Amino acid sequence: MPVRWLVDISAEDVPSVGGKGASLGELTQAGLPVPSAFVVTADTYRTFLEETGLDEELSDVLDVDVEDSAALADAAATAKELVLDADLPDEVAETVLAAYDDLGDAPFVAVRSSATAEDLPDASFAGQQETYLNVTREDLLDRVRRCWASLFTQRAIYYREEQGFEHDAVDIAVVVQRMVDAEKSGVMFTSHPSTGAPTTIIEAAWGLGEGVVSGSVSPDNYVLDRKSGDVTDVTVAEKKTLITRDEATGETVERDVPPERREERVLSEAELEELRKLGERVEDHYGTPQDVEWAIADGEVFMLQSRPITTIDDGADIAEETATDGESLVSGLGASPGIASGAARIVRGLDELDKVGQGDVIVTEMTTPDMVPAMKRASGIVTDEGGMTSHAAIVSRELGVPAVLGTGSATTVLTDDQPITIDGDRGTVEAGRAEPDEQREPVEEARPTTPVKPMTATEVKVNVSIPEAAERAAATGADGVGLLRTEHMILSTNQTPERYVEKHGADAYTDELVQGIRTVADEFYPRPVRVRTLDAPTDEFRQLEGGENEPHEHNPMLGYRGLRRSLEERELFELELAAFAELYEMGYDNVEVMFPLVTDGRDAEAARDALAEAGVDTEKRRWGVMVETPAAALCAEEFCEAGASFVSFGTNDLTQYTLAVDRNNELVADRFDELHPSVLALIEGVIETCREHDVDTSICGQAGSKPEMVDFLVERGVSSISANVDAVRDVQHEAKRVEQRLILDDIR
Repeated sequence: MPVRWLVDISAEDVPSVGGKGASLGELTQAGLPVPSAFVVTADTYRTFLEETGLDEELSDVLDVDVEDSAALADAAATAKELVLDADLPDEVAETVLAAYDDLGDAPFVAVRSSATAEDLPDASFAGQQETYLNVTREDLLDRVRRCWASLFTQRAIYYREEQGFEHDAVDIAVVVQRMVDAEKSGVMFTSHPSTGAPTTIIEAAWGLGEGVVSGSVSPDNYVLDRKSGDVTDVTVAEKKTLITRDEATGETVERDVPPERREERVLSEAELEELRKLGERVEDHYGTPQDVEWAIADGEVFMLQSRPITTIDDGADIAEETATDGESLVSGLGASPGIASGAARIVRGLDELDKVGQGDVIVTEMTTPDMVPAMKRASGIVTDEGGMTSHAAIVSRELGVPAVLGTGSATTVLTDDQPITIDGDRGTVEAGRAEPDEQREPVEEARPTTPVKPMTATEVKVNVSIPEAAERAAATGADGVGLLRTEHMILSTNQTPERYVEKHGADAYTDELVQGIRTVADEFYPRPVRVRTLDAPTDEFRQLEGGENEPHEHNPMLGYRGLRRSLEERELFELELAAFAELYEMGYDNVEVMFPLVTDGRDAEAARDALAEAGVDTEKRRWGVMVETPAAALCAEEFCEAGASFVSFGTNDLTQYTLAVDRNNELVADRFDELHPSVLALIEGVIETCREHDVDTSICGQAGSKPEMVDFLVERGVSSISANVDAVRDVQHEAKRVEQRLILDDIR
């Protein structure tokens, strides 16, 4: 049948109504308050394809090599155009519109995709298809067709190919649901999303829930004890904007929240209790903890969607872990593995670092390079902000210090001297102290447990951000250092380079670099250590002494940094290059020089000439450039002709510049994908060009630690892969597995 109503739908109907439709049907069957809705079934979509002849046309269009980014883009555009240009069969159109009329009062509706494969245990298609809000009868058929067309985005096509799904095996249903003109809305976890503990966590904001779900609005956070019903913690956020329906146009718009309501608490005690009870009913019905979207309009609570929580660590035994009292305080991103206990030390400025003693847990808004000495003393690190590529994450992993990042409120929820236990795997912070079974030894933890190193033709190196991590990095048995960042050596002085030279002199500046690089070169000798010249955006320098003279840029990541700044500020650059000349004179022939944010051959030649002018024999010593932009990738041949010994991929920047995605912007973070076809195509092209010119290639970005990227790079013939400290041995094994498979494929 073309449409089905929620009252007739259950969990067994996923093949007909998709995961979202089946979930809403289950909630309705359970008597929970769900806005009325009907589902345009997957059979209707299939009928549409067959009656319009699109099934065969789409099959031909989608028969492409998804690794060919241009071909993939063309296929996606053509498939979408075919679906949008085709007319719906009259019977389908009439049935859908008649069902809409049965909703009564010509309501605004939400039109949501509901793929039939959303809830498969070994693949997740959720979030790949479209949702449209505040749709009227006039636009309904068009929005249904657009939901269908969203099956054919580049991302969706590529994902199905990677997962081994035939394109015609994934159908799509469309939920048409009466809009709730929400005054307040949000998300509820019926149990703790990391531990599964009986704790209800509710996030709430003004207006429609899309602001909370997308991350564009900072919501209030409420924590409730499910057993007692008590509200154990309330964090009221500053809610600057809200998502609502424009009364004049009917469109979904973002509005400023009136100043007097921005820091007003969204939910009352009574509303929290009602949501908690509804959450209990939802979890009891499904028999598993749920992630529920909800809304409140005219004092009535509605359940809009429910899905299982997939982030709970099933292997965790909460009762065994908690020599703590088990109370969940805050949670965030598990960025550096391990469990650590200690007294919380709230650090709001550099002048408070002295209060961090051995074994304390640093709690701060975000770490900076000059916090490294304190980070070495700490047993763990907790931050309000930050992601997997932030300074805190990188340094914590290299030091072997457990870290939970991006909690949003740790510096306000936690207090000085409070005993806490953090879990850097699950991203949790709990009250109390859990005594470890044995004393942690970060260096020994980095040492492989199996003494035999996998022999690979592809070199596997390690990333090092700070000299203090050299011993631990060397213990991994890596083939060398693929990236040593000089900016951390300078920034840790808490002075801009100009101010440091002004106060201490040019020789002291050069010596600071020599000593830092030498520490790592000693630890790894004779294995190579690839050192990147200074690359820090102006906003990082501005935080240091002397930073008041830094230029103000709208987007520092796209501005005055890397080699472009070095070539402009030649005096400082010459002092930096003098450090390399001195190291070579001291006998450190394992040091290699790498220039960041190089755009084209002219940049590479200028860097090479500057290095030569500093007294370094560029024919004898190895130097290279980083490929961090599409422009650099397209100029690979120019780098080879300039005499570069190697080219190294900085995938963090290459990805964000290729996809126009700021990796530190939570609003678009879900679109940051180093394995995107366009990024891989650029990398592959550079490797091919460099192999033709006998120039080495490597990767030193975060993605080098991912098995999927390792597979791709080894198959394409990359010379070396540089991984995080905790991933070296895994990358070695993965590289060996791929190399052996390639050999077998060649001789079979």
